[in-house]
Amino acid sequence: MLSVPPISSHPVIIRSKSHPRAGLIGNPSDGYHGKTISFIIRNFEAEVVLYETPELEILPSGRDHSVFENIQELADDVKLYGYYGGIRLLKATVKRFFDYCLEHSIELADRNFTIRYTSNIPEHVGMAGSSAIITACLGALMTFYGVTIPKPIQANLVLSVETDELGIPAGLQDRVIQAYEGMVFMDFSEDAFDRQGYGDYEEIDPKLLPRVYVAYSTQLSEGTEVFHNDIRGRFDRGDPSVVAAMERWAALAQEARDLLVAKRGSEIGPLLDENFDLRRSIYRISEGNIRMVETARSVGASAKFTGSGGAIVGTCEGEEMHRALVAALRPLGMEVIVPEIG
Repeated sequence: MLSVPPISSHPVIIRSKSHPRAGLIGNPSDGYHGKTISFIIRNFEAEVVLYETPELEILPSGRDHSVFENIQELADDVKLYGYYGGIRLLKATVKRFFDYCLEHSIELADRNFTIRYTSNIPEHVGMAGSSAIITACLGALMTFYGVTIPKPIQANLVLSVETDELGIPAGLQDRVIQAYEGMVFMDFSEDAFDRQGYGDYEEIDPKLLPRVYVAYSTQLSEGTEVFHNDIRGRFDRGDPSVVAAMERWAALAQEARDLLVAKRGSEIGPLLDENFDLRRSIYRISEGNIRMVETARSVGASAKFTGSGGAIVGTCEGEEMHRALVAALRPLGMEVIVPEIG
């Protein structure tokens, strides 16, 4: 029988945080060996709290409750969080972390813990809230057990939690930026994956960005699956329009990267607009999502999705345009923020 070491009367409380992200340009080519640029949004966060206890316990959060005032509240809860809440994210992360340590002969101390999470990341607006919870959980586990995992491998692990453990369709972009934070140019070429098992990731100083904004819907938005329109199947079948679009999105990311590094970030706005216009040409996008982009552009800002719908990112020149943007998007039920990238 394993002997359990004594638990301190004052256990250390580990707090691990992760943030949502905005796909600045190149998405959705990240799932097709393309290139993207993403930045972190520190205005919101998912936090995981972990501390040593006699037994291993995962505590429920707000999205995991099972007691409701009435049937309408239950229905609204399912629309917002689905049927499974967030506990499955923590459970799958703990399991995948354990598997990784076994696969790499990393011996874990015989210790148990209690873990819980909170998140104020807007739901269903393409800001990668679920992967933020997983990333924060992985960070807490690494700290608790004293395990070091390289950042690109952390991103691969978080992706495997979603795709392999939970069967959630996902790409690498979100997990990479949440592992690295700041702003990152990502090249997901097949050559890079064959060579090292992950893409080539270049950190870029966020100060090279022009003024950018993020705007998101405060109402329930349509999920990713509404917009993907069997793009994977069409790509795999060699559909010329889809293959060409993926190549162009990757090229746009490269062009934007080169402009930023050359300190010509003020010129990236038209590239962001082209990113969305190309998406609109091959995807079936809801009228509500098209309206938010067109409304932002009507005041002179550039605009594209941060992810797959429900939130947009773009460039915005000066306070006057920012105020006009806020006034134009507010009637659509949208909140406009200046992202804290750090």
